[in-house]
Amino acid sequence: MTDRRFKIGVVAPGSRIEPEIAEKVIQIATSLYQDRTPEICFHPQCFLSSGHFAGNDTTRCDAFVEIANDESFDAVWFARGGYGSCRLIDHVLPKLSGEARNKHYLGYSDAGSILAALYKENFTKVAHGPMPADVNRDGGAAAIARVLSYLLDCDDSSLEATVSPAKKTAAFNISILSHLLGTPFQPDLSGHVLMLEEISEHMYRIDRSLFHITSNPGIREVAGIMLGRCGNIPSNDPDFGQTEEQVAQHWCAVAGIPYLGRADIGHDTENRIVPFGQPLSGR
Repeated sequence: MTDRRFKIGVVAPGSRIEPEIAEKVIQIATSLYQDRTPEICFHPQCFLSSGHFAGNDTTRCDAFVEIANDESFDAVWFARGGYGSCRLIDHVLPKLSGEARNKHYLGYSDAGSILAALYKENFTKVAHGPMPADVNRDGGAAAIARVLSYLLDCDDSSLEATVSPAKKTAAFNISILSHLLGTPFQPDLSGHVLMLEEISEHMYRIDRSLFHITSNPGIREVAGIMLGRCGNIPSNDPDFGQTEEQVAQHWCAVAGIPYLGRADIGHDTENRIVPFGQPLSGR
């Protein structure tokens, strides 16, 4: 037995965060866990600015590899989405050590690019779930608490309700997964329940992305698709005439993929955690 504190490293492979986010997250962790507060280390790279990005590509790569390969860390938590993760994959994968395989990796949105690449490389502790930047949304403290409960307590109540040991799961932002398909980083999702969510995209873009996703031969091997929340959909002129669920049902029917209903994930603080693969293994 050891009394070593659980240690989480936070990196920003896409856009930057403000230092106030780190302060809020650490305060929440301290109030929740008191005598066993996890050590949450925000890499200084998270606060850098290089145009759209939290530092240039090399800086973001180096920060990710530094935390992933450091044996003192138990988890790598992505600070926020934005854009930029896909620019790092080719550079970070060859630099990851065996130690990197022992960690949890958690995030969503743009971070899905890295999560997919890690999962393809047989990393077993990859999960879609809230990120530190969510602390600034309404109900953000609950989202942060959910992640800490998942990582520190292996709390099944933090998971999306349909997750079970009996099936494989994976979750992605629709646009991110669509852009990954056909690249070397497309993971094998055969036999998985695939959960998809979206934010701030027109219905015609959601429709087009779901056409692309469900047309992919690998995706047609999934056990089924569940649709998470698609928030802040801009108005279409003329009106698109179909909801996001009708569109998902349409493309699943065309592709012969079972449509399995709604999933409790999305770009909001109700976003539940979805482990990749056998959901409750390797925790």
